[in-house]
Amino acid sequence: MSGKLFRNFSFLSATLSFFLLVGIFAILFTYAQEAMHEFGFDFLFNETWEADEDDEGGIFGGYVPIIGTLLSTLIAMAIATPLAMGIAIFLTEIASETIGKPVSIAIELLAAIPSIIYGMWGLFYFAPIVQSTVGGNGVGLLTAGIVLAIMIIPFMAAISRDAMNTTPLVLKESAYAMGATKFEVIKDVIMPYSKGGIIGSIILALGRALGETMAVAFLIGSVMSIPGSITDPTTSIPVLLANNFAEAQDLEMSSMYFLALILFVVSFLIISIAKFYFLGRKVK
Repeated sequence: MSGKLFRNFSFLSATLSFFLLVGIFAILFTYAQEAMHEFGFDFLFNETWEADEDDEGGIFGGYVPIIGTLLSTLIAMAIATPLAMGIAIFLTEIASETIGKPVSIAIELLAAIPSIIYGMWGLFYFAPIVQSTVGGNGVGLLTAGIVLAIMIIPFMAAISRDAMNTTPLVLKESAYAMGATKFEVIKDVIMPYSKGGIIGSIILALGRALGETMAVAFLIGSVMSIPGSITDPTTSIPVLLANNFAEAQDLEMSSMYFLALILFVVSFLIISIAKFYFLGRKVK
């Protein structure tokens, strides 16, 4: 009886998750219809975002926030991935227990810090450092990407560390017995064995980076222009939605739903491709 109840509850939970996903897509698609009919695919390549207050219309394009979202996420992932892997390897294979436990706790506590705290810290402390080091006014794509990387490192490092800890001790001892160095054991034994968990951590961090709002809103500049350099200000889809949603009406509101739909589809496609391609190859 208990087994049947648990099975039915699990099936209900999985089904509910599926319908929630479909429901979110349906709502975004429905409310984006006006903008889709008005702009079509030109919306993806138009850099203009101007509302006409007289007739509640205007010209709206999603090219700038789409590019800003992808570039800031790319910068964050390029910085965070090697650092997170280094942290995970250090905690599992190099650090002593005396050092490893406090560092592990500190890494996990970083994940609990609200994103707005990261944004305030980045704006008032880190942005001046970026300005004096690489130029610009301190607020821009690079600053947002770096702080976003700091935000996702704890997720990636903690999950990767747990995945590496599942490597059977007998595999590592066998490699050492055959004369392998620590580097070779990490590269040829631990990393291949824990590949599924590592890729999963990267996927989760990627999803967090694509949808992050508050910290990026403080740091990216919120300017509707394509950045000419890595230090220039721009905007992203979540930031544009957060800044303009309260005042938007009619066509602008529909355009924002269109942007949200694009972010939803892009996130879903990227994570789905990564999950089914990489993890599918591991299963085979």
